[in-house]
Amino acid sequence: MKNQRVFQMSFAGVYPHYIAKAEKKGHTKEEVDTIIFWLTGYNAESLQQILDNKTNFETFFAEAPQLNPNVSKITGVICGYRVEDIEDKLMQKIRYLDKLVDELAKGKAMEKILRT
Repeated sequence: MKNQRVFQMSFAGVYPHYIAKAEKKGHTKEEVDTIIFWLTGYNAESLQQILDNKTNFETFFAEAPQLNPNVSKITGVICGYRVEDIEDKLMQKIRYLDKLVDELAKGKAMEKILRT
């Protein structure tokens, strides 16, 4: 039930928090967008449509053009859970995004964040 509430949250409602977290640590909206594009395959135009339409997380990930094939390289703990061990696939994708934004805010190099 708790997960269902998260899944129905508007991506547009959380997106400003991702940006604020990055900017607070000297990073930019563009860097956050780069992470989102890398993870999901969206581009600037499609992301803007998602924000304008107040698309929820469930639809955001269901309609993502392509989840990056290197997501399996995203490991570590976010919100007390190891991302690689999260069983619910949608929650895992949400936590992947949280983890990547967290890594940006902590000053990790973009090449490492994007697993290149």
